[in-house]
Amino acid sequence: MNTKRERKAVKILNLDTTEMAKKLVELRGDKTQDEVAKDLGISKSALSMYELGKRIPRDSVKLRFSEYYKKSVQFIFFNLKEH
Repeated sequence: MNTKRERKAVKILNLDTTEMAKKLVELRGDKTQDEVAKDLGISKSALSMYELGKRIPRDSVKLRFSEYYKKSVQFIFFNLKEH
C-alpha cells in the first residue's frame, strides 16, 4: 500500500490484498493483461499493481471489474462468497 489513505481503508475494511490479487489473476484466466486493461479502460501497469496486491482500485474501477467479470464487487474485492 502506497498511501496512508489506502492503508487506512485496508485496515477499516479488513481487505486482504493478497486474496484480491489472486482473485483478479484467476478471473483474468487466459486473457493478457493488455487485453483486460484495454477492455476496462485502465493502464496495464495499474492492472499489474492490482494483481500484485500493491494497489487497491478506486470504487469506480471496482465496478468496472465487477461488470467485466460478471461477479460482485464483494466477491472480487472483499473475499465474500457469491450466492
